[in-house]
Amino acid sequence: MKRIALLGSTGSIGTQTLDVISQFPDDLQVVALAAGRNEKLVAEQAERFGVSRTALYDRDGMDAIVELVTADEVDLVVVSVAGVIGLLPTIRAIEAGKDIALASKEVLVAAGEVVMPLVKKHGVTMTPIDSEHSAIFQCLQGYRAGQIEKLILTASGGPFRGWKDLSGVTVQQALNHPTWSMGGKITIDSATLMNKGLEMIEAKWLFGVEIDQVEVIVHPQSIVHSFVKFTDGSVLGQCGWPDMRLPIAYALLYPERKPNAMKPWNPIDSPNLTFEAVDEDTFSALKLARQAAWAGGTMPCALNAANEEAANAFLRGEVKFLQILEIVEESMASHATQTASLDNLLATDAETRAFVRSRIDRLAL
Repeated sequence: MKRIALLGSTGSIGTQTLDVISQFPDDLQVVALAAGRNEKLVAEQAERFGVSRTALYDRDGMDAIVELVTADEVDLVVVSVAGVIGLLPTIRAIEAGKDIALASKEVLVAAGEVVMPLVKKHGVTMTPIDSEHSAIFQCLQGYRAGQIEKLILTASGGPFRGWKDLSGVTVQQALNHPTWSMGGKITIDSATLMNKGLEMIEAKWLFGVEIDQVEVIVHPQSIVHSFVKFTDGSVLGQCGWPDMRLPIAYALLYPERKPNAMKPWNPIDSPNLTFEAVDEDTFSALKLARQAAWAGGTMPCALNAANEEAANAFLRGEVKFLQILEIVEESMASHATQTASLDNLLATDAETRAFVRSRIDRLAL
């Protein structure tokens, strides 16, 4: 029986995680819940699953969250919070010997250089929940990092695949994702393709490869969740319907696989599968992500913080769609890269957010 602390229980991944846990009562037990502001829903979840340990970021603060994830009765911490707020609890959980199931890509984007050595030092397991990284993780079982030639992340292309002019994009258009149902910020990231940029950096740290070994291709049907190309030329891919509950179940039950309530993919019933190159001239997010990864240190943290602030500002109607990546690029240009340490990363996150807010305030004048 794995005893689970779930961070971000009221969000899209969090609620789906609870759905998965309910399917495996003999294998999985949720013992702690944490979320942002939705106290009512957390209370309902706690009553439904018999959980006595709960916390809210906004009310109880990080100390309470850290205490929750490091408790003796916790075996596995699911990190599914939006943004870099999940960094400190993840680090403290790893230091306490807890395994991690990671949905918050920002943790490794901002601090992979700090987090992954801790995973190795403390001998814990980090299983990815992102469908793309779960696919790669599954394809790599039994293989070594030295056998990898390329990791190929698939992207649906978002709502603006094929568009050349994005100047008039509205919030409603950007939230109309063609294949996945997700939270607002990640849906905007999918529209700019920054979601794939962040996933490229996350893949670098998860699988011990260089950023130049990570590629992105557009796959509109979202059936093949990613590929691994090996040094002998062989390519493996993982297929399934676009349902986050399958990678969640794999991450929670790893290394086991069990029958579940998710709809199985059948090649006969599948739409035709197509693949195409990313238009990086129109969608510059991948270039910015590579630049941040090449710079290393605190630069990926600056990229992540700037993007999070700018994407949320777009959701609030404070900036235009094309200004999201313009602001990210400006933030990176103004950032003096430092060595990655927890203190430097937290300072970079705060300073970059302040820079972006100041930039947005000037736009409003």
